[in-house]
This record gives sequence, C-alpha cells and structure tokens, in this order.
Amino acid sequence: MEDKVKIAGSTTRRGLLRLGLGGVALSALGMPAIVRAAEPIRIGILQPFSGGLELLGGQGAQGTEMALLEANEAGGVLDGRMFEIIRADTKTDPKTAVEKSNELIRSNKIVAAIGPVSSAERDAIQSTYERFKTPLLYATDYEGGVCSQYITCYSALPSHTVTPLVDYAIETGSKSFFLLGSDYIWPQKMNAAFRSDAESRGASIAGEEYGAWGAKDYAPTLRKIESTGADTVVLTVVGGDAVTFVKQFAASPLKGKVKVLFFGFSENYLSGLSVEESEGIVGTANFIATLDKPEAKELVAKVRARYGDSAIISNTVDAHYTMTRILIEAIKKAGSAEIEAFNAAMLDMPIMSGNGEVQIRSSDRHADLNVLIVGAKGGQMEVLKDLGRIDAPSQCS
Repeated sequence: MEDKVKIAGSTTRRGLLRLGLGGVALSALGMPAIVRAAEPIRIGILQPFSGGLELLGGQGAQGTEMALLEANEAGGVLDGRMFEIIRADTKTDPKTAVEKSNELIRSNKIVAAIGPVSSAERDAIQSTYERFKTPLLYATDYEGGVCSQYITCYSALPSHTVTPLVDYAIETGSKSFFLLGSDYIWPQKMNAAFRSDAESRGASIAGEEYGAWGAKDYAPTLRKIESTGADTVVLTVVGGDAVTFVKQFAASPLKGKVKVLFFGFSENYLSGLSVEESEGIVGTANFIATLDKPEAKELVAKVRARYGDSAIISNTVDAHYTMTRILIEAIKKAGSAEIEAFNAAMLDMPIMSGNGEVQIRSSDRHADLNVLIVGAKGGQMEVLKDLGRIDAPSQCS
C-alpha cells in the first residue's frame, strides 16, 4: 500500500517536496463534516520520480497537482467531493510502471492516472489500463500511433513537431543532418519521421546514432559528427543524458559551426545548462514561460504564486495542468465520477491552455495543438515563429 499524507487544499512548495518518491496521497481537510464524509475521487500521478527522467516526472506531477489542488480549494466537484492525489514512482522503468499501475488501480481504487513520461513506459502499461477499463491521461510529446478508448493524449505528434522543425531548419540554411537519440522507441520513430521529411525536401542525413542510458562520454560521437560534415545535429536524447551531450558539444570545436535542433527542449533543460551552452538551440513547444499571451502569463503567475519565483515553468507543466483540467471539467460536465461518463465527456470540450484553446478529439482522443518554434537566447526561451494551431492526422485511421 501507499503511504498517505493528507494536507489542506492549499500547500507550500516545501509541503509538496515532502511527497516523496513512492506513493503519497493528498486530500483536503478543514471542510465541513458532511463534505469530509463524501468519498474522495482518487487520481493517480504515475511519473518517474527517479531513474533518469525525474526532472520531467516532477514537472508533470507539479502541473497535475496544481490543477487538482485548485479544484479542491474551490470546493471540489459534484457538491463537494474532493480529489485525493496518489503518487507512484515508475523509476523510469517499464516493469515498475506496470507494477505501480496495478497498485494504483487495484489497491488505491483510482478512477484515472496521469503520466508517465517515456513511450516505453506508456506502451508497457497500456494493456493494464485497458484491461481494468481505467483512463490513462498521457501529456508528453510522443511518436504517435496510440488508439485506445482508455488512453487520452495531450501530446505533440510528429505533425506538430517534426514537420515544422524540418521546414524551419531548411528555410534557415540546414542541408545535412546528424540524428542522435536515446535508444528506445520515441527517438527511433521521431528520427524515422525526420529522415523522411528531410529527404523529401532535398536535405541529406549524414549519420544516425543511438546511445545507451547514462552515457558519460560523447567524445566519439562528436568526432563522428565532425567527420560526416553535417551542419545540424538533431537531438532526441532525453533527461540527464541530453544535458551531458549539450555540455560536451558546447565545449567542442563544433559549437558555433554546427546547429542543434532539440526535440523536447524546454526550460527544464535550461536549468542544467549555462547561458553559453544553451545559446542557439532550437526546438518546438506548445508553451514557453516567456510567451507573450494573456493565458501564458496567467499560468506563469499561478505557478509562481504556489511554488515560488524560482519554480521552473515549462511545456511539461502546461501540458499536465491542461490535461488535468480537462479531466476535472469532464467530471463536472458528466455530473459523475463514473469512469465511462467522464471519459466520454472529455471529448470535444474546448478549454484554454497556456497557449490558446485546445480540445481532445473524439476521433482518436488526441489534441490539436498550438505550436511554436522556439530557441534559447540569453538563458531564456524565446518564440522564433508562432505556427498557430496544427491539426495532426487521426491516430485511429
């Protein structure tokens, strides 16, 4: 069973940090007895809080927690029912993700889970959520292809990320690409899509390589990149490995000569890099903290009010916050916390994200998203091009 810590509807940054790496439940106290007696609505936060992707897992958890705590502070849903948050650590391991999913569903009696990060974890747990008819809400960019009644994806797909970035790179002078990724399905599928799009536009792929998790020395890879004559490196390396590569790249002769395109690049990575190391990196995002739009400024203000001025506010936070709010509003719309009722109510329901209005499509339970080409400048993310809404192909056809 999970350890449980119950806290008031509002909390401090220190309080959230007490939630540990295993499983912790939060609910609202200080309510009238009749409200306290109402059965809580249990939501699982299934994220990697250790094992290599904990930075992204922590950001996702923060976005989800904030949305649920806001709902509790507003009096809950369905005439006062509170959300109870139960955290589970996948340890960035697909097998552990399956074990924790079974605990959340069978022991903790959750009605939905939000997470995890990697496609390997998501693929490993898909059958568990389908077997127990429990919704899994996934809010991380991925390679596409999931079509399930019980998996809802607030995720940028290759049509949101690869195609626009290939176009931008070629428009700004890139002709030859070296593809470098972590060794699992998301980088492999993303690079296959990148290769196809780039070659169709007349560009070439000079090399392709996948590294083991926890790599410490990228010197051989840097020498290989240099030897190919590629003018642009395309990164699908994730977590701490990406930081390691960028640092070593920045210290090499390639810095300033070879451009870097980085899928998944966000404020999360800026926090681990110096201004000089991150300068000039280009990627795509649905949201950045410096986005000059009212909805973005509102989200930034909310996060800083709850977690402090030093809080990292990234695309990961926005995606999980928005996905969770869709769940909350669906429960209200359905007038029920019964799974089949709110799972259907989530579809085709517009909601404001940190970058424009979005909704989950009924055709495949994915979102059409507003997309930005972004770059690092002076230690911050900036918008290079606002592409507006991109409608990706259905993942069920």
